[in-house]
Parts: sequence; structure tokens; C-alpha cells
Amino acid sequence: MSNPASPPAVGVLDQGAAATFPPGFLWGAATAAYQIEGAASEGGRTPSIWDTFSHTEGRTVAGHTGDVACDHYHRMPDDVRLMADLGLKSYRFSVSWPRVQPGGSGAVNAEGMDFYQRLVDELLGHGIEPWLTLYHWDLPQPLEDAGGWPARDTAGRFADYAQLVADALGDRVKYFTTFNEPWCSAFLGYGSGVHAPGRSDGADAVRAGHHLMLGHGLAVQALRASRPDAQLGITVNLYPVTPATDSPADADAARRIDALANRFFLDPVLRGAYPADLVADLRRVTDFGHVRDGDLAVISTPLDMVGVNYYSRYVVAAPSETPAAEAYWRAPSCWPGSPDVRFVTRGVPVTDMGWEIDAPGLVETLERVHLDYTDLPLYVTENGSAFVDAVVDGQVDDPDRLAYFDAHLRAAHAAISAGVPLKGYFAWSLIDNFEWAWGYTKRFGMVYVDYDSQARIPKSSARWYADVIRRNGLAAQ
Repeated sequence: MSNPASPPAVGVLDQGAAATFPPGFLWGAATAAYQIEGAASEGGRTPSIWDTFSHTEGRTVAGHTGDVACDHYHRMPDDVRLMADLGLKSYRFSVSWPRVQPGGSGAVNAEGMDFYQRLVDELLGHGIEPWLTLYHWDLPQPLEDAGGWPARDTAGRFADYAQLVADALGDRVKYFTTFNEPWCSAFLGYGSGVHAPGRSDGADAVRAGHHLMLGHGLAVQALRASRPDAQLGITVNLYPVTPATDSPADADAARRIDALANRFFLDPVLRGAYPADLVADLRRVTDFGHVRDGDLAVISTPLDMVGVNYYSRYVVAAPSETPAAEAYWRAPSCWPGSPDVRFVTRGVPVTDMGWEIDAPGLVETLERVHLDYTDLPLYVTENGSAFVDAVVDGQVDDPDRLAYFDAHLRAAHAAISAGVPLKGYFAWSLIDNFEWAWGYTKRFGMVYVDYDSQARIPKSSARWYADVIRRNGLAAQ
């Protein structure tokens, strides 16, 4: 994704033609436990790092927390009926670790697991395939107190938890994702500190990234042994990284960010090794002494599929000057070893998050994973956009979000036409929800949530997506 000399095979998308997807294409939508469930202290659930973080002054916009969120814990049957009304073929959700294994160790919490038993049964009863994510950022707080993801022991605890979930749900759940966007957990949680747990140390961030991958590999091994028919994978957030100019300095800046944003996880998981240039870039941050013999073999345990979350592209430029002080390289940053790289805006349309809208980048991303890394089936496990929504006469019209989905689904179709084994697409998100440090100020949902009444209002994008699913493709414009 930092390869401007090799453009994607399909660089120009036909925005007007009909686009029919392959038979059996898996159409879905996605959410995450902390973002929608609420019921933070009910049913035996104990605090996660996001409970602690959001209740710490200054960490989230307006002090918003996930204590209530979308109250999905109490409204789950109605939400599943809403999914069925939209015609979803699959629903990607995450299990709350502190809900099913309070404290992060010991026996399963039966009341917490019962919620997911009922969710899975409700989905299957409506003909919706459950897609289970084991970890979407809500580490039990006691495990963070014991060191968190920079501590090696957390990887083993995660594998134990994964086994508990598979034992309870694996007879009905076919698709398991170990981690959602481990880059965010490592580099936003332990590097810049803008996400839970809010720690800021580059070496810790790198260790966290390694132990997240180690936990992934250990969990895949455990689930493979106990559930040989399960489809096992990981979801990574990927970005094409483009140099701002043709200068060698900007090209090197793009290489450095690509190494951290994309190859830090792709290479160990799919190739069994860290990129040599990444290791060199991080020499001021860590000596990789936390990597033990055999770790990379575990991390690269064979998978059945790879999930790709795609939202935008990075455009980067070389630093204007490079500080000589050694302490600078350990300053809080989600880009350890490269905090001096500049991120450039190009004046193109952006979402309410300020992220560039770049649908061709999805083609580029999917082609790169397929051509450079693996022949495994790929799934777009998240893709979506935040825009400001308004309720007018009881309706929500969101043409910008609809256009975003349309452009990116055309990109997905172009990737399939170019030979990418893309097997499914999950819109982010099913419903508006707690958008992490942004609280409730950013809306990604196809369904509007009135947080005062908890009323759900399908937006025009939801009705459009239901039609896409019904016809298994896009209508001609």
C-alpha cells in the first residue's frame, strides 16, 4: 500500500454500470460489544480498560462512556429483527471479555455467556450467520493492571478466554475472528494513548503489538484443535500510503508509515517474520528482545480467511527537520520510530472524521493482500463513514453515506473482477454507537439511534443497502 509505482489493476471504477456479485457473497453489518451493549455493570460484567478510560476525566469527548451505549444488551431481540428486516446474511459482533470471564481469568460467567447464547440463537432463528470477533478492544481491567498487552502473559490469558467462548458457542458459530484492528490496540492504546488504556510508550506499543499477535496465534491453535470445522481469521485495518511528492524523502516517509500501519501485522501473521526495514526503523525504540524463539511460528499459524477493515488512505511527507534528541524518538506517538513523518491533506472530500474518501484505495488494498501475501479468502469486515445526520419528519436522509457505500462496493466488485477472492462485505456500522474517544459525537450507523429514547430509525442508506442485498449487487445508475 506504499507502492505508487504499481497502481491497482482497476484504477478507475465504473460508477454507472450495474454490478452483480458472485453467488453466495456474504452481505453483513458489524458492531462491537463496548460500543453498543451498555449494561456495563449487569449480569456479572466487570470493568474493561474502556470503562476505566472513559470514566477518566478528559479522555473522551464530553466525558461520554459506554455505560448505556445503545442498550443492545436489553434490546437485542429487537435489534436482530431489524437486521432481518434489512436482509442481512451475516452479523459481525464481538464478545465482551469481561462479561463472559470477569477479571480475565477463571471460570466462565454463565449469565454473561447466556447473553451471547441467546444472541446466536436469535440470529440463526432469523437465518443470519453469526460472525464472532473475540476481541474488540475491551481488555479486562485486572489484566491491564497486571501489565496489559505489553506483558507476555496476556497472550496466554487471551487463548484461554478464546477456548471458553468456542466451547460455549462453537457448535453454532462458524466464523471466528481473533482480533479486530490490533494496530489500534497497540499503537493508539500504548503509543499515543488516545485510546484505552491511555499509556504512551513506543516500546510498550511494539511489545503490545507482538503479544496481540502471539495471542492470536495461540487462540487459533486452540480453536483449531477443538473446532476443526471453524473458519478462523484475524481482522486488520489497512491503508494505502501515498508519498505527497515524487521525492525520495517522501517515498521513504511512505515506506516507514506503511511498515507500521500495514506490514507490522501482515508480515508476521502471513509470512512469519517482521520486515527488516521495520526492525531498522524501530532501532531507537526497541531491540525486539521480547520476541522469543518460536513466537513467529505461532503467530503465523495457518488461517482460513483474512478480514480487511478499510476506511481511507494516508498521504505522507518527509519531516521538515529531524530532531537529534534521543528522547524525541520515545515521545508519545502512534508512529514509534517515525513520529516526524507529516500527514498531508489534499483538499479532496472527507468524512466527518476528517478521513479522505478514496474508494479506489480499497481495490489497491485488497489486491495487495491477495497478490503479495495470500490466496486465502478475503472479507471486507468493516467499511463505512461518519457524517452529520438529522432527523426530519421522523426520517434520516444520508446521501453522503449512501454515496460512500456505493463507491466502495463498486471498488469491491472491481477487486473481484481483477481476481481477488473477496467473499463478503460488512458495513460499519449497523447502528450509530459509542465512537470510542469521540463518544457519541460521530455517527457511523446505517440506523440512527436517538440516545435519549433509544429509538432506532433506519436511514436512507439502510434501505439502499437492503436493496443491494436483495439484488446481490448494485443497480445501474
